[in-house]
Amino acid sequence: MESSTSIVTALGGGSGIDMAALAQNLATAQFQLRSARLTTRAETLDRQISAASSLKSQMLQLASALGERVRTGDLSPQPSLGNPGVASARLASGSAPAGSYSLEVLALAAPQALASPAYLAGTSPVGAGSLTLRFGTVAGAGFAEDTAHAAVTIDIASGATLADIASAINAKGAGVTAYVANTTDGAKLVLKGTEGAANGFVLEAVETPGEEGLAALAWNPATGDTARLLAAASNASFKLDGLSMTSASNTAADVVPGLSLALTGTNAGAPTLIRFSDPSTAISSVMQDLTTALNEIVTALSEATSPTTGDLNRDSGARALRRELTALAGSVIMPGAAAGAPRTLADLGLATTRNGSFRLDTARLTATLKADSKGAAAFFTPGLYGVYASMDRIARSASAAGNPGSLAGSITRYTAQQGKVAQDQSKLAEAQEKLRSQLTSRFATSESRVGASRSTLSFLQNQIDAWNSGGN
Repeated sequence: MESSTSIVTALGGGSGIDMAALAQNLATAQFQLRSARLTTRAETLDRQISAASSLKSQMLQLASALGERVRTGDLSPQPSLGNPGVASARLASGSAPAGSYSLEVLALAAPQALASPAYLAGTSPVGAGSLTLRFGTVAGAGFAEDTAHAAVTIDIASGATLADIASAINAKGAGVTAYVANTTDGAKLVLKGTEGAANGFVLEAVETPGEEGLAALAWNPATGDTARLLAAASNASFKLDGLSMTSASNTAADVVPGLSLALTGTNAGAPTLIRFSDPSTAISSVMQDLTTALNEIVTALSEATSPTTGDLNRDSGARALRRELTALAGSVIMPGAAAGAPRTLADLGLATTRNGSFRLDTARLTATLKADSKGAAAFFTPGLYGVYASMDRIARSASAAGNPGSLAGSITRYTAQQGKVAQDQSKLAEAQEKLRSQLTSRFATSESRVGASRSTLSFLQNQIDAWNSGGN
């Protein structure tokens, strides 16, 4: 009987074993190995996505920072004027004039300004009909119409005021603006045209019978009141290195190839000099910064692709970036450069070491700047070629999600695998829960049976005890 009692006690018999915990532990143990593998895979994918994203971000940041630096303009010769009050100068992208130029501004371009007769107020009615602006050159009492510049007709409604006419003219957007000026003589309609002698204008009126008045606003140089012409339209006049030049506006483009001027004042009889800065110091600085930034990327790339510890050691996107960087120094990035001019980053001192990192060969950079500073400066433009274009191309290549061989393509692939692992983990959790539920159900049945057996055993034990007692 002692043997029977020990068996029931070992099974629990409803009084010692947590069947729910037992079911949970057995189910967990059943799936523990597969769950651990999925967890490890998920963690690896997280690290791979993080590493690839970091490398891609570093390249994008480098390209962006370089583009911003190029746009500041200090990496190419910048024009400056001894007398900045007469003009500002700008270079077109990729241009690099040399030497200096004298500038003498004789007159600024001006727009025509025309005033109407005085009215009591801006709300005064002025009649109805239409006004027509014709454009051309006003010279003394003559007007030569520019037939290529279309005339503009403004319809004036019945009951229109001086202010209404100003609004109607402005609404046409014809290059003539209008406003009502409250002068000491009364309200006057003022019309202003566009800079340039060819942008003068005359004003014609057609009146609606019974609502006359618009004719008072009409003007032409032959019959109009000359006092109403506040300013005549004129071209800018200036001398560059003593050579006479004109411009229809105060922005004179390509006065020498690549150099444009914005004229702001006059200095007749007192020419000023336009000079160009030497960008050599700025170029040396940015090449050192570029070398440092590239080495930071190379270091991160080497860690990520380490054969023993790198999360991207077999990644195609990381390998593609390494190939791009390895070839960077010797690649021709200025294909249109003249013979003998610098064409590669190696010409600007960028050198690749045996371990794949970069160093700046200052001696070669100095030699290039001394021999052809203009050619070196041409590398730093926002155009199709040059340093910025090269970095931007590598960054865009790494960020091309549609290319499975790029870092962005790797991120897309790892993200998809991450989703598959999550699905597998969800299915595994469902299977584990199903097993736990089945075991719990089975153990509940066993618990009931063991409980019944224990009751029977207790009854028999009591009977045996009674018999033994009776026998004594």
